[in-house]
Amino acid sequence: MSQIPDIQEHYEREIQLFLVYLKDRGYSKETQSAYLHDLKHFLIHLGGKNVSDATEIDVMSHLTQVRESGSGSRYRNRRQSTIRLFYKVMIRFKITSHNPTLDIEKAKVEKNRKPTYLQKPFLDACIHMIEGRYATRDVTIIALMAHAGLRVSEIVRLNLQNFDKEGKQLAVLGKGEKWRYIPLPDEIVQLLQLTIDDRIPPRGNKDVDAFFISQFRRRISKRMVQCVAEKTFAALTEKYPQFAGLSLSAHKLRHSFATDLLRNGADLRTVQELLGHEDISTTQIYTHVLDEAKERAMNKVRPSIPTFLAKTKVQ
Repeated sequence: MSQIPDIQEHYEREIQLFLVYLKDRGYSKETQSAYLHDLKHFLIHLGGKNVSDATEIDVMSHLTQVRESGSGSRYRNRRQSTIRLFYKVMIRFKITSHNPTLDIEKAKVEKNRKPTYLQKPFLDACIHMIEGRYATRDVTIIALMAHAGLRVSEIVRLNLQNFDKEGKQLAVLGKGEKWRYIPLPDEIVQLLQLTIDDRIPPRGNKDVDAFFISQFRRRISKRMVQCVAEKTFAALTEKYPQFAGLSLSAHKLRHSFATDLLRNGADLRTVQELLGHEDISTTQIYTHVLDEAKERAMNKVRPSIPTFLAKTKVQ
């Protein structure tokens, strides 16, 4: 590693080609940033070796380091996917002729892991705990994640023109630069209008369309949205100690939204559309709710058993 003082400079051509590909394919800036972050760590691991000379062992040893650093299987697999895509691009641009990741298996991930979520009474408690100078803005942020399923990045990218008050819907720009339209209940419509009325004027013209403005008078950042959620969860945990130790984050509000939809009878396809999942298999992590519904339904089944059988003692 010490032989390469500047990875960006040493692998400038490869990084630029990869970035050109990502931009041409329409990947969001957040996704581009994540891929480049992963790629640079792999290039550092190569220690100056040409990418065309990298072997399967080079990739596997890097992925092993990722695991040994404390990262879970999902992150390890994301790193592997980045490297695989990188070599696909390198082959396309004739930088190399082989992809050293092709025979490397992904780490096993627990597929039936139930997502952490909050039931509606605790979601309501979260919202009512928010206070302070920016309470209107912060309540709306939490409500959009908990009751409309927005991601943190989607909150950040939201613009004033995305809100259709008369039509009671929100246009959301999600992953892969894909739009989805979310019908809004009256309560959320009112919250959004209150936020507009209470909105801090942005400084300059850069963020003039941003829906959520920070105290620094510019578009709110991802970190600030996460801080709003963290502060809210801290207040919730203080009042309800049973949540202490649970992994609560802004994304868990989105889990809670999906869970609540299914509890109230929405089908998976509808939930997929509202969450903006490209593949319904991603939405299926919420089927634990459907399993609970099936169990409740079966508990209500009361078959008529012949009297002589009902009185038979089971040995």
